[in-house]
Amino acid sequence: MSLQGKTAVVTGSNSGIGLGVARELARAGADVVLNSFTDGDENHALAAALSAEFGVSARYIKADMSVGEECRGLIEAAGSCDILVNNAGIQHVAPIDEFPQDKWDAIIAINLNSAFHTTAAALPLMRAKGWGRVINIASAHGLTASPFKSAYVAAKHGVVGMTKAVALETAQEPITCNAVCPGYVLTPLVEAQIPATMEEYGMDRETVIKEVMLARQPSKEFATVEQLGGTVVFLCSSAAAQMTGTTLSVDGGWTAL
Repeated sequence: MSLQGKTAVVTGSNSGIGLGVARELARAGADVVLNSFTDGDENHALAAALSAEFGVSARYIKADMSVGEECRGLIEAAGSCDILVNNAGIQHVAPIDEFPQDKWDAIIAINLNSAFHTTAAALPLMRAKGWGRVINIASAHGLTASPFKSAYVAAKHGVVGMTKAVALETAQEPITCNAVCPGYVLTPLVEAQIPATMEEYGMDRETVIKEVMLARQPSKEFATVEQLGGTVVFLCSSAAAQMTGTTLSVDGGWTAL
């Protein structure tokens, strides 16, 4: 399918899932806006590389997703937003009675509040264009829970709930809102964790991946950023026009357990 003429804003997209999603949207012909909280030459180089590779317009806009005004400012600076992918997120692991308050506040702000602010700012632009797609990158943890991840689980459940509310508010418009719920995805950050995990458990690479890192993922395979991007592109297609307010799990069977 072609998304030519559409502009996609992807938050938290200078690496990992966000960058993978932006690449697949650009491959499908969409102009893309990359985002993170830094503003180095390497950020703008990523946008230039996407533009050169896929022949689309690609820009990088700095905005701190922990600050509501900057979230809304990102959409304003983009100028157009036909496709909004709320991807920005952080994680911290600790028992709830030891969970640092600042970490809780940051996770809720970046993983949940940012999606509220960007969506609120983007919907008027979508309505003016007569078409829109809001796609929230939630998590398997938006549908189930794990110990020691209270803030992340709370935020991702919140994202799923907000997805349903926005879908109902836009149900009679040519705008949809859905959530994609990945399990473990092979990103550069995860790849970098594998050697240390191998050393910690005294296991080879394949064993530590299947028995430790993917213990809850029945397929025993990581999802890829390309698969996540392909799912997002599908949600932008005419085939998905009547899909709204739902979750699509890309989790190797995790939430089937």
